[in-house]
Amino acid sequence: MCRKIAIQGGKPLFGEIHISGAKNAAVAIIPATILANGVCRLENIPDIVDVMVQLDIVKGLGAGVRFINPTTVEIDTRHLSMDDPPFDLMRRLRASYYLIGALLGRYHKAEVAMPGGCNFGGVRPIDLHIKGFEALGAATSIREGGFVCVEAPEGLSGRSIFLDVVSVGATMNIMLAAVLAEGQTVIENAAKEPHIVDLANFLNAMGAQVMGAGTDVIKIHGVTSLHGCSYSIIPDQIEAGTYMAAVTATGGSLTLRNIIPRHLECISAKLVEMGAEVEYTDDTVRVSRSGPLQKTNIKTLPYPGFPTDMQPQLAVPLCLAEGASVITEGVWDSRYRYVDELRKMGADIHVDGKVAVVNGVGRLTGAPVTAYDLRAGAAMIIAGLVASGETTIDEIRHIERGYDNIVGKLQSVGAAIDYIECDPGTQETRNIG
Repeated sequence: MCRKIAIQGGKPLFGEIHISGAKNAAVAIIPATILANGVCRLENIPDIVDVMVQLDIVKGLGAGVRFINPTTVEIDTRHLSMDDPPFDLMRRLRASYYLIGALLGRYHKAEVAMPGGCNFGGVRPIDLHIKGFEALGAATSIREGGFVCVEAPEGLSGRSIFLDVVSVGATMNIMLAAVLAEGQTVIENAAKEPHIVDLANFLNAMGAQVMGAGTDVIKIHGVTSLHGCSYSIIPDQIEAGTYMAAVTATGGSLTLRNIIPRHLECISAKLVEMGAEVEYTDDTVRVSRSGPLQKTNIKTLPYPGFPTDMQPQLAVPLCLAEGASVITEGVWDSRYRYVDELRKMGADIHVDGKVAVVNGVGRLTGAPVTAYDLRAGAAMIIAGLVASGETTIDEIRHIERGYDNIVGKLQSVGAAIDYIECDPGTQETRNIG
């Protein structure tokens, strides 16, 4: 049996939503606990598939994993074993590559199955990660079957590493490997995303010496050991942005709690251009829209630019805006797989390479659509919320990778959204509540 999401559209959203912990921080911080050789208590953990798989992976390596409550977990990495790594789990998760840096840092060797995750039309390479590991003194190889093997029998030594392209994953992975290396490591042209700062703060809470996170030069002074700690993961910038985009599309008013305003500035600026009203307090934001949607142009860039992970979600309200909007994708070349799905609902979008022209239409109409990746799935949900009639979304496993209880949260603010159970053989569906 399988599940889909069904939405009866056309309802504005009103109420409050609590934002969960950041997916992109949690999936790096969980492997980072390997470096501690102790007990780490992580708070504000999101209940999403990617996080649970990452916890299962460290458990498969011998860590003790114990939930204190639904959002707090203790990880004891004092008795790890590399005898039987859970390769099948690693293949399910793109972020499994963070295990390379963590295991290399602690044990000076790592063997990890080539990662999975969202498919943007090709393999997401880890060449910059490998460049960083080799600069620190490791030898790398790709073994038959898709295994990455990294070894540094003589240990790791700090070096200056220049990243040819700004890469979030490579920046974080090199940080993980370098905190226990001898001497100083300097990462130049480093990525600046909030989850990189969060990882650095967590490493420092364990006794590391990481400076400059959030700038394009990160300096790491290697230490001999790290200890356990308690740490609370930052709120999820993209989850918050998704709900901000949703209420901008549907109309209404949402208050989002547990947010960091500066992380959302680039998103809210575009929403205001589109006709939304955005008001911040210390850790909340209220987003509302009652007037017509306006066209705007968007170009995705590394942080602090507009995030590529929000591009599909904002395409939906642009479908209903007056006039033509232009989206330029500056990060992932194959981000537009969701466009054909929006066209099924009546959208007028033309893609030429990295550029999409979105011509506003009067309305979208519900249709059966597919979530081809995590953020495309979020866009399908927003489209279903604004469309007339019923929208059904399949391949929702992609959505569940990164959104904590998205159906329940949207139900709580007035959306007519639910899961339906389907039999792949007959395509019959029924409501399962």
